[in-house]
Amino acid sequence: VFGFHPLQVNLNKPCPFWTASNECGLRDCAVQPCSPVSLTLIYQLSALLFVPSAETREALLDWNKYDDEAERFCVVDDEESPDSQYVDLLLNPERFTGYKGPEAWQIWNSIYEENCFNFVLFSPFLMTRTLFAARTFYSWLEGQCVEKRAFFRLVSGLHASINIHLSARYLLDDSWFQKKWGHNVSEFRQRFDSELTVGEGPKRLRNLYFLYLIELRALAKVLPFFQQSSFQLYTGRPEEDQKHKEQLLDILQLARSFPLHFDEASLFAGDEKEAAKLKEDIRLAFLNISRIMDCVGCFKCRLWGKLQTQGLGTALKILFSERQIEALPKSSNQRPSFQLSRQEIVSLFNAFGRISTSVRELKNFRVLLAEEQ
Repeated sequence: VFGFHPLQVNLNKPCPFWTASNECGLRDCAVQPCSPVSLTLIYQLSALLFVPSAETREALLDWNKYDDEAERFCVVDDEESPDSQYVDLLLNPERFTGYKGPEAWQIWNSIYEENCFNFVLFSPFLMTRTLFAARTFYSWLEGQCVEKRAFFRLVSGLHASINIHLSARYLLDDSWFQKKWGHNVSEFRQRFDSELTVGEGPKRLRNLYFLYLIELRALAKVLPFFQQSSFQLYTGRPEEDQKHKEQLLDILQLARSFPLHFDEASLFAGDEKEAAKLKEDIRLAFLNISRIMDCVGCFKCRLWGKLQTQGLGTALKILFSERQIEALPKSSNQRPSFQLSRQEIVSLFNAFGRISTSVRELKNFRVLLAEEQ
């Protein structure tokens, strides 16, 4: 409805950490970019525009440069790159593509090992098979500050959410006559059953709910940004633009009305200098995670990995920009104290949609598991 499904993305960026192949031999790894006709419609009908006055455009460009360097928790693809393309997310759904094995494990091991603040003994592969490894890691984690524990839970929750998507849209039948996608209960068990994962599965699902609360809180806090008169949903049909914006604001008001929001005030609440350094460490760690997405060999997995890490990074940017959001100017002639790009907006809402889908799919899997008993 709001034009949030076309995403501009660069899927051809080289992996910055190791030599990775950009050629995936699996046909379901391919991504279908928008056609020239679709691109015309996107430009005309689905543009998300923050419209400043002519007098403030130069200042806005300067502010965006600062914002890119100092506030973002994730890498946003350069929209001016010749390799950047629009992808319709509805035509490229997230589902199991067959991408697995050592290369896929390398991605997740790098995310955990290189970004969990130098705890090198941890491997998600090892933890699901070795009780000692799991106990060693959680003993280390409990000794860390609340911010680092929260960071790990977000990464784990994102991993869980993606695994639920792949289990819920698994390729069950691939023949000349049909391709059938559906729920693979066995795959779900392997990833979340307590016995099969040495007690890890239930922890992963709890972390999924934690991630959900974090992104829901971000939607509630970003409401003032979208309430600005200078923010427009441009569809090419002026009579519908205001109605669409009102619908969007209703959704954000609904998010704000949730009674059990996560309280981010408990984070970075200690010594001001130490808190600032810790926040920067976590921001850089998450930036690193977003760069690792360019190492994913499956293009469709890369597309959805980039979107969901960027969505979470945008949520973190919102949560830790409370003062800037509160200080948003009443007039469009003033330099904004907080800004979101179109990519960030599209990623924010679609990432929350993916997490919400994961929570809903858990209910479906509970029903399927009960039927097997």
